[in-house]
Amino acid sequence: MGTLASYPEKRRIVTTQVEHPAVLNLCRYLEQKGYGVTYLAVDSKGMIDLDELRESITNDTALVSIMYANNETGVIFPIEEIGEIVKERGVVFHCDAVQAVGKIPIDLRFGKIDLLSLSGHKLHAPKGIGALYIRGGTKFIPYLIGGHQEGGRRAGTENVPSIIGLGKACMLAKESMAEEQQKIKALRDRLEEGILERIPGVLVNGDRANRLPNTSNMSFEAVEGEAILLMLSEEGIAASSGSACSSGEQEPSHVLGAMSVPSSAIHGTIRFSLSRYNTEDEINYILEKLPPIIQRLRELSPFWPKDQRAAS
Repeated sequence: MGTLASYPEKRRIVTTQVEHPAVLNLCRYLEQKGYGVTYLAVDSKGMIDLDELRESITNDTALVSIMYANNETGVIFPIEEIGEIVKERGVVFHCDAVQAVGKIPIDLRFGKIDLLSLSGHKLHAPKGIGALYIRGGTKFIPYLIGGHQEGGRRAGTENVPSIIGLGKACMLAKESMAEEQQKIKALRDRLEEGILERIPGVLVNGDRANRLPNTSNMSFEAVEGEAILLMLSEEGIAASSGSACSSGEQEPSHVLGAMSVPSSAIHGTIRFSLSRYNTEDEINYILEKLPPIIQRLRELSPFWPKDQRAAS
């Protein structure tokens, strides 16, 4: 909103079909106010077409907003290349990096990102604290008007304890990132490989070679994700259906829909998000408990072939 207010003569926004609702819902609201929004498509791996991005930016474009990594699949976008395309056209580039900060290195010195948002709870800081990076020289009219806090960019008394918590969490993440990347990735890969070995009819969603080390998004054919989550919870296992922010939603994931995940599997999607606190024993526990859960649900499913029920 601060960027659009800074360029009132420009009335277009470019984003993607797989953004977090924090971006998508605001864009839909702005469409009702007369703005034009281009929603870039993604392929089956969750990647955008850079040529489509290039063609979508016009002289009337005020802002391009593309996430660093997807919150459901963990797919990492080519942010440096995206930034170069956007800056060639002289347009402001915002990056939602909430899912990526603390998990992979992010270098803002390459100068192509103008605005970057992050949230503390994704890297073990307190809930309710976040930050907006604004590159020097970027035009920015504050959205919250009032006091002089944050250099006049955002009114409101600062939550100092949570700010300190966010700073400490960032320091700890930086100190241990390289080691934790390898550890968490190994746990995730063991989890996925174990599930694929034990359970038929499973899809791993997203570009498996280019995603965050902690995220695994898997679709199980012919079962409901909510039923899987309920039975996992009874075994003391916490997971989510798609985005953790959309708990309780019955609609299929807009991210997986944009990726053309088959209808037979999209409703049976769950997401595991690992962290520094997970262990190999916990992965083994999931691999022990999940296969009989899927087998039991498929025994009850009219969509799973009868001749495969015993095998599953």
